[in-house]
Amino acid sequence: MAGKVRRAGSAAAAVHAAQRVAAAVLPGVGVLGLLLFSLGREHAWQALGGGLVVAGASTVLGGALGFLFGVPRVRGGSGPGGEAHGSYAPNTNLEQVSDWLTKVLLGVGLTQLGSLGERMHQLGSALAPALGGAEGAVPFAAALVLYFLVLGFLAGWLVTRLALPQVLSDADEALDLFLAGQDRDRRGDKVGADDLRVRAMQQLGLLGGAADRAEEPARRPSAGAVPGPATVMAEVRSAARRSALTADQVRELFADGDEGRRLQALALMQGDPALADLPGVLDAIEHPRSGFEQYNALLAARGLLNVLPAAEAQRLRDALAGQLVAADGIPYGSDRSWLAEKILSRLEAPALPPQQQISLPQQAGPAGEAPAQAQAGPEPSQAQAEPSQAPRP
Repeated sequence: MAGKVRRAGSAAAAVHAAQRVAAAVLPGVGVLGLLLFSLGREHAWQALGGGLVVAGASTVLGGALGFLFGVPRVRGGSGPGGEAHGSYAPNTNLEQVSDWLTKVLLGVGLTQLGSLGERMHQLGSALAPALGGAEGAVPFAAALVLYFLVLGFLAGWLVTRLALPQVLSDADEALDLFLAGQDRDRRGDKVGADDLRVRAMQQLGLLGGAADRAEEPARRPSAGAVPGPATVMAEVRSAARRSALTADQVRELFADGDEGRRLQALALMQGDPALADLPGVLDAIEHPRSGFEQYNALLAARGLLNVLPAAEAQRLRDALAGQLVAADGIPYGSDRSWLAEKILSRLEAPALPPQQQISLPQQAGPAGEAPAQAQAGPEPSQAQAEPSQAPRP
């Protein structure tokens, strides 16, 4: 088995090496031929500049044609009855335009195939002045256009065929994850919603992931495949409220020391905040066994935001702030930094001590009388009526 893996790896390395050599040699041969041709012209630099422009334009045109021929076709659907996957229908306008233009170009090319030689001669005659206009410029111009046109077509087709499906699939899967996260958020599952949002941003390359998560395949697992750690954590989290475990048992499970048991305890804490243990969550944040464990500890802390007292919220705030600024703490731009910053933004500012009420000294009345506010009559209505009954001076 190991021998087969090594042979497959060596074969893949050989293919990549051949691709790099071809990508360097094929354009180099055309440019070298143009350089040698220009050196024999009277105005060598003018011929070289004109030839480079002609070669570049031919490459761009060929690349555009290769893109049209290489646009991937959207599948009709993956569910029963051909229903499209997800809650939206992908836009297939580009595919339809590509299909239509491909048929038109093929039809026109086949009808004009008999006059191809004459057309190429006319093209060479039109471009010959850009290459010096001397003897031999006409066939060289036609050959230069044909060479770089075919080269651009192959490059555009290969890049579109190999790279564009991956980009479109990543975008579709990220959108599915975002929509699933919004659905979880509406159902009140804040932890699961944030987990799906992080995975969507990782799918688009906007966030870096933990080393453990990077080993997990990004694609949906096929039937019979072993689920990855993120999938297992999601399953344990969804079953936490139906679990018969108590908070003390989950705390003992985390304190067992085994990394797998610690992750299982964190998943249970994520699914049911009643099972959560803040000291254990803080331990996994400040002293994680792995980046994946720290990420799940942050998810568990995310689920505790609505139930933490002020003192424990301050402990969580201090732990997150310390990990964000520490050199060996949470890496900047990672999934953990995004989650930690979101938790910090949700934590309320510490309550300020109540201000001491200061009573201003009241101005005293005539000699021997107490301040007006210090006088308290037995009945407010009678006290209010007395000033009106007092004789005028």
